[in-house]
Amino acid sequence: MKDHLAEIIIAAVIFLAVSAIGFIAARWRRPDDMGHLNEWGLGGRSFGSWITWFLVGGDLYTAYTFVAVPALLFASGALGFYAVPYTVIVYPMVFVVLVRLWSVSHKHGFVTPADFVRARSGSSTMALLVAITGIVATMPYIALQLVGIEAVLKSMHVDPTWALIIAFAILAAYTYQSGLRAPALIAFVKDALIYIVIIVAVIYIPYKLGGWHKIFDAADAKFAKTHGTVLNPGNQWQYVTWALGSALALFLYPHSITGVLASRSRNVIKRNMSALPAYSLLLGLIALLGYMAIAAQTTPIKTNGKADNNTVVPQLFDQMFPHWFAGVAFAAVAIGALVPAAIMSIAAANLFTRNIFKEYIKRDATPRQEAAVSKVASLVVKAGAVLVILLISPQFSIDLQLIGGVIILQTLPAVGIGLYTRWLHRWGLVAGWLVGMGLGVWMLYQIPNPATNHVHFGGSAFPLSKWFDPTSIGLDAKTQVYVGFVAVVANAVVAVIVTLICRALRASDGVDTTSPDDYLSDADSKTPPPLAEDQLPEPVPTS
Repeated sequence: MKDHLAEIIIAAVIFLAVSAIGFIAARWRRPDDMGHLNEWGLGGRSFGSWITWFLVGGDLYTAYTFVAVPALLFASGALGFYAVPYTVIVYPMVFVVLVRLWSVSHKHGFVTPADFVRARSGSSTMALLVAITGIVATMPYIALQLVGIEAVLKSMHVDPTWALIIAFAILAAYTYQSGLRAPALIAFVKDALIYIVIIVAVIYIPYKLGGWHKIFDAADAKFAKTHGTVLNPGNQWQYVTWALGSALALFLYPHSITGVLASRSRNVIKRNMSALPAYSLLLGLIALLGYMAIAAQTTPIKTNGKADNNTVVPQLFDQMFPHWFAGVAFAAVAIGALVPAAIMSIAAANLFTRNIFKEYIKRDATPRQEAAVSKVASLVVKAGAVLVILLISPQFSIDLQLIGGVIILQTLPAVGIGLYTRWLHRWGLVAGWLVGMGLGVWMLYQIPNPATNHVHFGGSAFPLSKWFDPTSIGLDAKTQVYVGFVAVVANAVVAVIVTLICRALRASDGVDTTSPDDYLSDADSKTPPPLAEDQLPEPVPTS
């Protein structure tokens, strides 16, 4: 540990300084009363373009970006670049979608996507399924942030167990006090640190290694037998479905929607969706750290006798940077984990409070009681994430995000399609969710991972050979596809079929409490009603 003393001190000082900002955030733009989910969970719905840009960017580009993506390139080559195109294609897709969600949520005071589904479909059952799905999908994403911190701690030869517990205890404390304002304020520091570290890395490390041609030559040499620096026939469909499925899933996550709903106007969202692709350029540079590690002959730290590829980037920084700057880089990774983890825990807590506690446990809950329950729920979510990461293999990181995507994609018909049409019957939505979720979990169960000794749930890429001979339709025998993509297609097909049956039988549908104008309203059209008056419609008995 003595060899890493400078790194530990610098990283700890920066971490504590940022934590102090988190506590100070409680006084930043402080309202008269924080005892409302509008204030604690959505920052008063008052964030402008700059704050939203850093908040949403800090939320979407996480420790997963810094650790798991370069680790996948280090181990598997070009397949790891799937994360770049999906963050490019997602913003044009959601440019017009998210403003509709913001408008209807602003008009009715919705706090969660399940609030919207409850009002749009008239189905308390579907809203409950959306809430549970959001909470379950968010848990592995929070755990993934811990993977980044854990990798940094290992590289500094610090016992990760107690350090993780302490770090998340601090995170829990300032999130409990400051709500969404804490990660919004910290995101400025987080993004500044990450930009500095990456700009230095893509200039300094290639210079030390003899140039970019040496880096790509080293990658070519490592993947010569597997042709890993380009896609091969066996993984092309995996790459395409990973990218498209991840793009469709990204803004279905509760934490992504939370950042959007905290914006103060439709124009703020439009400007952000136009500017956020700048982060994709940064992501491409971050991904190349995996190839730099190959050229630098970086050795991952071994855990239980097996190489932990998640430590590749921290080990590269430790190997190539002076100790003081490595400490700055380690702090950037750790803070890059804390910002999204805070937003995710708030989003999951809001889902529990609004769509489970208030809907099924205490329908007459006051705004202050809602805020109190949400604060406690956020603590429980963080504690659960810590337990998850302490109990699973750390080499499982990339699939923590991809498996979470399989789960959250099943809300696409209810949330995404529901923003444009109410044609899908509420029972069609429920049936589609059940089939999509069941198929997705079954397919995940069938996937092993010999590298991590996982017999089941070992990945998210499903071999088509388990169902039929891919060569019979002109595909490579080893062709794999993303489970989430297959599951959501099945979800949509079943939803359409059941809808047609329900329409033919004239089955009762729920009541839509939104109107077409609600999806086009802006900040000056109507202020969200106080949460004390913002009651969701009574459940439809047949739902």
